[in-house]
Amino acid sequence: MKNNADHQVATVRQPVSDRANGRPAVLGGEPVFPEGIPFMRPTLPPWEALADPLRKIIESGMLTKGRHLEAFERAIAEYLGVKHAVGVSSCTTGLLLTCLCLDLHGEVLVPSFTFMATVHAMVWQQLTPVFVDVDPETWNINPAAAERAITPRTTAIVGVHVFGNPAPVEELERVAARHGLTLILDAAHGFGALHHGQPVGRYGHAEVFSSSPTKLLVTGEGGVVTTNDGALAERLRVAREYGNPGNYDSVLPGINARMQEFSAILGLETLKMLEENAQRRNALAARYQERLATVPGISYQKIQPYDRSSYKDLTIRINAAQFGLDRDQFGIALRAEGIGTRQYYVPPVHQHTTYRELMTQQRPHLPVTEALAPEVISLPIYSHMPAESVDRVCDAIVRIQTHAEEIAAALSAQRER
Repeated sequence: MKNNADHQVATVRQPVSDRANGRPAVLGGEPVFPEGIPFMRPTLPPWEALADPLRKIIESGMLTKGRHLEAFERAIAEYLGVKHAVGVSSCTTGLLLTCLCLDLHGEVLVPSFTFMATVHAMVWQQLTPVFVDVDPETWNINPAAAERAITPRTTAIVGVHVFGNPAPVEELERVAARHGLTLILDAAHGFGALHHGQPVGRYGHAEVFSSSPTKLLVTGEGGVVTTNDGALAERLRVAREYGNPGNYDSVLPGINARMQEFSAILGLETLKMLEENAQRRNALAARYQERLATVPGISYQKIQPYDRSSYKDLTIRINAAQFGLDRDQFGIALRAEGIGTRQYYVPPVHQHTTYRELMTQQRPHLPVTEALAPEVISLPIYSHMPAESVDRVCDAIVRIQTHAEEIAAALSAQRER
């Protein structure tokens, strides 16, 4: 699966356009996107590819537990090079059931720079999250920080492929093996990511993917748990059926986490598009970086040379002293241009109200996470996004930075009114 994005961005170098030379919209200029551009859009197959199988399941009445889910699971396992793939209703339920089926207890080491569901799933299983810091360049969990946090109560480590950037899986596996711990990978952003040229999905005891509309592979709502452990896969299939093995005598306290046939059909079709979509996103990310190369104060998540990010999100870090605006001021200026953005993960999970009481007990030391969170912002990227739209976003960023001092003064004056 060679990443051939390079040839797709060979024509990036262009002169700065008139859009970049104008006054920013936040200062009264014309917005670059008067029609608006969303932060994301799902890239979906044509209706013709879905119509016949959808018609057949409606006619049959087999809406769950049918042949399309079985076909989807086989296709995912083959694509990822893993023995077992178990379709579930969401990544969150997949994480929850994985913890249940692995019979985890005690403390679980987890990054705070992640989506809240990573941690919520642990708490639903009565596990205690212990937050550890991330690497300042890759923004993924720091294996050394995780190892320092291990205590006799620790039973598992949860790594996250943040924004689709593969986590340091071999290092995490070594730490887990040294201490006899379970390793789970939250691969919510993982479809489309490569590690040493191969898809993520085969590491740790299990990896758990999302296939919600913001991802490269879409099932509507849904998720997939992948593992090479046959016993775990079988327990997961029972657990997603309320723990009922088929005789109504539950063997574990499972839940309804089935993936619908509708979702499996959509997933099978978007799987066919996955490699093309991943290459396209990498080309768009490269275009962003090329066009913004001379703008001071912007940096990016480090992707290791042997990895490919899925670029589920294209996230930049803003150095206020160099750029001239802080992240929040920059976000306001982008919004005035009609550009949708997101701020992941703000606040980081250890600062959520839900975990306030736990944090008064733990008082975690997370200097990298706490420095990173106020400075990151995600720009629009989706698999069918036109290259010209990237150029327009970059034009807006250039003119915002060019007028940064004036924008900062104007926003400060607004706050004082």
